[in-house]
Amino acid sequence: MQLDGKVALVTGASAGIGAAVAERLAAAGARVVVHGRDAERSGQVAARVDGVPILGDLAMPGVAAEVADAALAVHGRIDVLVANAGLGWSGPFVQMRAEEIDHLVALDLLAPLQLVRCLLPSMVERGSGHVALVGSIAGRTAVAGEAVYAATKAALDIFAESLRLEIRGSGVSVSLTVPGVVDTGFFSARGRPYDRERPRPVPAGDVARALVDGITNDRAEIWIPRWLRVAPAVRALAPGLYRRLSARFGEQVMPR
Repeated sequence: MQLDGKVALVTGASAGIGAAVAERLAAAGARVVVHGRDAERSGQVAARVDGVPILGDLAMPGVAAEVADAALAVHGRIDVLVANAGLGWSGPFVQMRAEEIDHLVALDLLAPLQLVRCLLPSMVERGSGHVALVGSIAGRTAVAGEAVYAATKAALDIFAESLRLEIRGSGVSVSLTVPGVVDTGFFSARGRPYDRERPRPVPAGDVARALVDGITNDRAEIWIPRWLRVAPAVRALAPGLYRRLSARFGEQVMPR
């Protein structure tokens, strides 16, 4: 897909990966609709990319549809959806409150599905578009202390694959970006900072570059860094060894 002149909606674009994606899309000539919850930060990103800010808490019922409608109203269409907004939670699953589970599932899984439901039909009707979903290595390998987050990303992974098969030949493509540790505010927001020496966090700009490259080159999966592919391969080919290593070394490569 050539991005020049295309209209893109990026969720969770007020900071981190989303902000970096918005900037890279704008640099490629796209007109960007910047979604976020924080009015000041979203407005700042929108100003940098000459875009339009849209506010909304995607974890709340019905807000995904409202955000989709507001985005469509800006330029009359959305050619690219980057479903990036997400949140983590760190700690033992038995200590997680019911409302925390609901909030995480609503934001990390249900919101992307609802956005796609709202925006995909018009893409298919035009015979052109791209849905870019942001997953996590946690959805492929599992992470101790991140059970619900990992479950939402695993579900998003299968949704991407299923949707790709369903709309094959429609002119609309689907990509899933699978990042590992990314240098953003994600870890402090989840309640525990990233404190491992390795793997080192990659800059959000590197993830944005890979994600946008995946859109323009119609890549189904984008891994950043690429060596992360080894972990799920070991899990699939030697599950016993993988679990022994997981138990020995503890927490796996952390989600973004």
